[in-house]
Amino acid sequence: MVSVKRFFTLIFLVTFIVSAGLAFSADSKVITYYFHSNARCLTCHNMEAYAKEAIEKNFAKELEDGRLVFKAVNVEEKENEHFVDDYQLYTKALVISQIKDEKENQHKNLTKIWEYVRNKDRFVEYVTNEIRDYLKE
Repeated sequence: MVSVKRFFTLIFLVTFIVSAGLAFSADSKVITYYFHSNARCLTCHNMEAYAKEAIEKNFAKELEDGRLVFKAVNVEEKENEHFVDDYQLYTKALVISQIKDEKENQHKNLTKIWEYVRNKDRFVEYVTNEIRDYLKE
């Protein structure tokens, strides 16, 4: 009888640990922001389109389950002005933000988007790899 009791206790503990892990991951997500202003040139539109394509093409499941979010944000709108200070923005930017327990854990400004904007494949690869790294953590 003791072994049956231990077996059910073990099953309960494993179920509890797995559920706790799932609950934790549900409280984690990555937000990818494309920050822009009112004045937007072809290059700026391309950066947003390439970033969006990289995310939709490579992270459909993560988008669907809410682990990844893409937001285009105009920093000239009153409610978004704080992002300029929050992320030390000085031009258009793509920023990855890791959220855990409703607080930003870390973020990264993907400055190489300017270097790769004239090479769509390299741009998409760069953005995909950076987002993948943040989703792993």
